[in-house]
Amino acid sequence: MSDYRPVPAVHPGEVLREEYLVPLKLSAGRLARALDVPRTRIERLANEQSGVTPDTALRLGRYFGTTPQFWLNLQANHDLAIAAGQMNLDAIEPMGAVA
Repeated sequence: MSDYRPVPAVHPGEVLREEYLVPLKLSAGRLARALDVPRTRIERLANEQSGVTPDTALRLGRYFGTTPQFWLNLQANHDLAIAAGQMNLDAIEPMGAVA
């Protein structure tokens, strides 16, 4: 059995939408203007059609008073959970187990 236990694959767009846009009654267009990015970038992120890039993470962190790492960690956790669900890591023998 693999030692990696992924957290649920929460997309950073879900966090953006449910924790920021909806409660703050903030539209994707308004956020995009504040971040100086195309509206479609925020719409696609909030609709979970694209991920957070370092550029977007820096902008979101600045605007919302979080850190860029917060947004990138959400993306990394999502990516790891998706990848782990598509792989069989049990087929890989850990190095410590090799005689």
